[in-house]
Amino acid sequence: MSDSFRLGNDGIYRCDALQQFLWQKHGFGTRQGNPKAQITLRQIHSDRILNANVIRDRDHQGDALITDCIDRSIGVRTADCVPVLLLDSQNRAIGAVHAGWRGSAAAIIRRTIEKLTEDFGSKPPDIYAALGPCIRACCYVVDATVAQQFAMTFPEWELPLTGKQNLDLPEANRRHMVEAGVKLDQIFDCDLCTACQSASFYSFRREPENPGRMVAAIERLG
Repeated sequence: MSDSFRLGNDGIYRCDALQQFLWQKHGFGTRQGNPKAQITLRQIHSDRILNANVIRDRDHQGDALITDCIDRSIGVRTADCVPVLLLDSQNRAIGAVHAGWRGSAAAIIRRTIEKLTEDFGSKPPDIYAALGPCIRACCYVVDATVAQQFAMTFPEWELPLTGKQNLDLPEANRRHMVEAGVKLDQIFDCDLCTACQSASFYSFRREPENPGRMVAAIERLG
């Protein structure tokens, strides 16, 4: 596990780099506990981002939420897909992103940063990002059709892509954030694999018959 993440007694992981901002609270859930999320979405593996200032819980379909409201926690549910929490250190806007392979291929994280800019005036260099537990390249093998959609993200791959490929979804999202203008040293990854660590996390790939979910959530306090 990354040194920048800590597991609380409540069974929730938190990122030290985000904890320095006392105006927010956040967390990444496990089998043992989940943070509160007042506003979530009916997730559809898309690149659709909604402003949570004007919607109610699960009233809409999409895979990312943003808000600058106080006392309104937003969250996503995952069980292998990448949960990403964002905060604007200057304007105090926040975001929660569900990035599966389809959303990642469509650069949902980059589009979320663009929407933070459009709706709240956020500047990418002011954004901090935390990536929570998800399936890692060690366990995530995809076919050439899926891998091909990431060929531009991973130019080091040998082309043409054939057969199976290990896909690093957290790294794909990290690269998309850097391309969007987020500083590399403001992106933090817990390095925890949902498929490897069965005692701590649900994994749809490992247990499709037991599709539990973890919640990743963030809330502006003031």
